[in-house]
Amino acid sequence: MSDRDGSQPSGRKDALTGGCLLLLVLVADVAAALLVAIMLAVRGLDRMDSSSGQTATSGSPQDWAPVLGFGALALVVGITAVVLLRIGHHAIGAVQMILCALVALIALTSWP
Repeated sequence: MSDRDGSQPSGRKDALTGGCLLLLVLVADVAAALLVAIMLAVRGLDRMDSSSGQTATSGSPQDWAPVLGFGALALVVGITAVVLLRIGHHAIGAVQMILCALVALIALTSWP
């Protein structure tokens, strides 16, 4: 009898590993996106409180927090995608690249 009789085929094991890795990376991306969203929401509430004392003619300064927050998130997701592509997880890296492009698009649309 061979040692490999009771084990799973290599392709199935690689698919399971890739699926678990994809799930972990996506959960980390969602957590990072929620952190950026919470930061922007708290900053927006603070800006609403501080702008109540301003007159209607005074202009509010540009808020770069959304651009910087989403830009940093896009950078992290892009670096993760490149690392995943370099180590051989092409499908997961492609999903990360798509997410990076979406977050970069959000960052560009929030540009003042």
